[in-house]
Amino acid sequence: DTLEQKRILESLIERTKPVIPEDCRHLDYLLATPFRYDAPPRAGSRFRRPHHAGGVFYASEESETAVAEIVFYRLLFFAESPGTPWPKEAVEYTGFSVALAVDHAVDLMVPPFVEYRATWIHPTAYEPCQELADAARSARLALIRYESVRDPRHRANLAVLVCGAFSEPHPIERHTWRIRIGAAGAQALCEFPRREIEFASETFTDPRLAPLERRR
Repeated sequence: DTLEQKRILESLIERTKPVIPEDCRHLDYLLATPFRYDAPPRAGSRFRRPHHAGGVFYASEESETAVAEIVFYRLLFFAESPGTPWPKEAVEYTGFSVALAVDHAVDLMVPPFVEYRATWIHPTAYEPCQELADAARSARLALIRYESVRDPRHRANLAVLVCGAFSEPHPIERHTWRIRIGAAGAQALCEFPRREIEFASETFTDPRLAPLERRR
């Protein structure tokens, strides 16, 4: 195929996708995509109700936290797909940084919100967090800072509620991680800057991962 043919194909595919919200159209697709699609239909996500049109861009303050989140959801996939064999090779993931600048936000890791920590970090019950996100949107807050449920060191995640929170329209830094998933857990490697992380299968305390016990 020629480059022109590929461009035409991409244009046709683009027309089948939901329209990007007006206030997000200046953003790189990596930043705008979470605001383009409805939330997952079953339970939504931690700060987004099922079928909710308002998007949420989820991020982590540390790369290692983002890796922990990825590893957890990969393990969850295999826990919920018992017939799927473990991958034989490591898979590459591209992480990227973004620039944010907001006037109004809420931090669930400091008083008084931290008093309700058990509610915010429940592994499967998202309703209270979704209610808080609804209130945050009504109050025109742009961002929610909260504790990662998956990071063993409990570092912070961010839920970006509006496209106006991005002070730069493009990712400002990219790096590649190679992640190997298996019955014993996961190993993650970043070549530059050099970082290595290992997650045992019992790292994550989530009842949905129980089927993995039978796959070891």
